[in-house]
Amino acid sequence: MGAFKYSNALLSSAFRAISYIFLRVVPHHLAVPVIPTLYILYLLTYAPAANQAQLEGAAEVEIVEESQEKSNGEPTAKTSEKIVAKSSPSPLTTLLLSLPTSAARLRASNLAINTLLLLAFADFIATPYFDTAKDVTFTRVGAVHPDAARITVRYPHPYQTEHNETVTEGAVQVQWRLVKASDIETKWQDGPLVHLSAEHDWTNTVSLGDLSPSTTYEYRLNCESPCLPYPAKPIKFHTFPDPRLASGSHFRFVFTSCTTPNFPYLPFHGRTIKGYDLLAEYLWPSKPLVDVKVNLTEAVETAKEVVSEVVESAKEIVSEVSETISAAIANETLSSSSSSSVYWSPSPSPSPSAAPAPVTAETETAPVEFMLFLGDFIYADVPVYFGDSEEAYRQLYRRTYNSPSFRKVYEKLPIFHAYDDHEILNNYAGQGNDSLSPFANAASAYDIYLGAANYDSHSASPASTFGEKKNYYDFRYGDAAFFVMDTRRYRSDITTESVETRTMLGEEQVGALYDWLSRVNSTATFKFIVTSVPFTSLWTYEGQIDTWAAFATEKAELLSVLHTVPNVIFLSGDRHEFAVIEFTPEQPFGHTVLEVSTSPLNMFYVPLVRTLKARSEETVQKLKTELVTNEDGLSETVTTFEEVPRERVVKYEPVGNHKWSSLEVDTRDADKPIVRLELVVDGKSSYRMEIPGTPVKLRSTTALGALMPQNFRGVLDRIGLKPSKWF
Repeated sequence: MGAFKYSNALLSSAFRAISYIFLRVVPHHLAVPVIPTLYILYLLTYAPAANQAQLEGAAEVEIVEESQEKSNGEPTAKTSEKIVAKSSPSPLTTLLLSLPTSAARLRASNLAINTLLLLAFADFIATPYFDTAKDVTFTRVGAVHPDAARITVRYPHPYQTEHNETVTEGAVQVQWRLVKASDIETKWQDGPLVHLSAEHDWTNTVSLGDLSPSTTYEYRLNCESPCLPYPAKPIKFHTFPDPRLASGSHFRFVFTSCTTPNFPYLPFHGRTIKGYDLLAEYLWPSKPLVDVKVNLTEAVETAKEVVSEVVESAKEIVSEVSETISAAIANETLSSSSSSSVYWSPSPSPSPSAAPAPVTAETETAPVEFMLFLGDFIYADVPVYFGDSEEAYRQLYRRTYNSPSFRKVYEKLPIFHAYDDHEILNNYAGQGNDSLSPFANAASAYDIYLGAANYDSHSASPASTFGEKKNYYDFRYGDAAFFVMDTRRYRSDITTESVETRTMLGEEQVGALYDWLSRVNSTATFKFIVTSVPFTSLWTYEGQIDTWAAFATEKAELLSVLHTVPNVIFLSGDRHEFAVIEFTPEQPFGHTVLEVSTSPLNMFYVPLVRTLKARSEETVQKLKTELVTNEDGLSETVTTFEEVPRERVVKYEPVGNHKWSSLEVDTRDADKPIVRLELVVDGKSSYRMEIPGTPVKLRSTTALGALMPQNFRGVLDRIGLKPSKWF
């Protein structure tokens, strides 16, 4: 019977530990069958263990022998029974460690705790299945051009026909207008009609054109009555500057990857995505700027009261002094009350050690123009894979869009997406074969909710069907250029392909990347290459098979080209950690390539275990120049070569469930271009780094429309002339 008592306690402790790890640390799919199994075994041993504890908990009888003397002086032994209460651990220890106890209330409390944990487990894994979010309505801005913007709308039909027939089609119209700096409202203009159907889950994407560069607009949705009351207020967006205007850029963007709702788990928070809540607070702080006015008269009166209580004997002296000061302050207050006060407004996420400074044109932080999301927007197979049907994938996207946390961001900020494996299946390798399950259904759902709002690939014509559409693309913001890779659809199966023949990108995408490099080499200062998985080979464990580390030949060929291009920065995610990696060129005068990897926005990180090596074993010869003094006391320049790692870690930050990076690009000074990196972990600024760039002599432009003042462009718009047609 004793075996039941201790096995029940061990099963309970194991159940609690694994449940906590699953719900709060790492939601690994292997725990899904283990947790209910442990609970069942715990229940099976609960009653026998309780009976054993009750029997052993009864009071013990201890036999005590006492020595007594007879009247004749001879000793005699007397036996007696003494009731001894058995000692037991404290109630708190019993509850924390699930220890055996004879107390019925403590046993019932242990059972209740374990049952609540099981319910939390069931809630976490079942909510993605039962939360269909079929009624979610949303709209957001995707790709933004100097003269156009893409808008995605989901607007389920709000009513049935007169004969209660099922409605399968509908439409809403986008109406837009210019947002002026003044309070004068401009007239709404009819934009494109958004055709909606049940077949495409009431979701579609349209393009709003004939816009002007670097201009703020807003749009709303209009439909025939009855209409859903959405959006509550118009959605604003800002068009990008004309990239042919070589005047320098100053802007910010944020990037990250990996989200799943309600992790770490909290009860009754099924639609919460805390990472987006923190990001929204970072971008648009909710704390208003308080106009603090110091009332010196009141301060003096308060000080007078304190002094009078402490030093009663000085009441008269304090009163006379305070009256004199009050009169002087009153005069000063009256003379200055009509003038307005100016207060310093902090940046969205100031450094904890930064001293306040006036916000001027030189020190003001640039606005965030867009967000890059680098994959794992949904986790189709974590914690449970509910099947490969198109509806199963669609439901996960709807659930995320239905999150009030995500809504705070996508209604205010354009978002450009790349997919990774968990939008399809863990460690997916498409091999360039779209018929491999479950790519078709997974990619179709991705395209409806995310991909359609991205930029078009230069490899695909506007009339491409879904099967022909490419998910890699490029875009520009001023003199900064971006290429977003597709690292899943074309990658080889590393279990069947040799290292020499493996490809991550496929032949056509590699060609598109090289073509992009040739176009932006002398027309863009900074070149950002987005890869959903890290480019570095320094991540260990699974990182050696799922990142570019497994595609060494193609990586080396690409890197040899990139070292000839100035100011190349990789942006990556996937590893649930942050790192800055430096790639040193073999050529003496080659350009260093940098990688910034950031994730997750709302997912697990691995505590205690560190998965990133500090440097690569492979080394290269780096040219080193230093000034030395010779025997004659003269200074001379000496050039030598030193052996350095090909890849090395500049910064590593593994901790944090909620991470994103902010990059501020500033090329206004063509001779000193710079990128300022800020890492934010769990809502707090954690690391800052300045990345100086190499000056690039950009080709000039004839984009006259970009030089035109916004007000003048508005006049031309009203008389039918469209400046956007001029560039």
